[in-house]
Amino acid sequence: MSFIRDNWWLFVIAIVSGIGIVWPTIAKMMSGIPQIGVTEAVTLINRREPLVLDVRSQAEFNNGHIGGARLIPVGELKSRLADLEKFKDKPVLVHCATGNRSQGAAKMLKDAGFKEVFNLQGGLGAWQQAGMPVEK
Repeated sequence: MSFIRDNWWLFVIAIVSGIGIVWPTIAKMMSGIPQIGVTEAVTLINRREPLVLDVRSQAEFNNGHIGGARLIPVGELKSRLADLEKFKDKPVLVHCATGNRSQGAAKMLKDAGFKEVFNLQGGLGAWQQAGMPVEK
């Protein structure tokens, strides 16, 4: 018991570190944006024909993108929401390189009234790792 009392700061550091590790996962779950993997994304694309929205930069898009994806860089999304108005009632699959930028973009779309917004978990990196095709 004296070890714990003498080294309480180690326990505080361990707890704070643990929270720091799991917080991104908790935040994604609480955002209300479904995180879908590559398999679910392919099913969504094949069955429901969603808008596939790539929120990476133009240069990243030019290096390879999901077929049929529409590019609107995340920094331009807010000012270009009107361009997507006709997709409000359709599913929207948002992705970036890793799934982090697209999480914020997906939340922006959801807040703007888009009914079904999905974030591709792991982004284009996961897509390519699963052996899925990209266009240039």
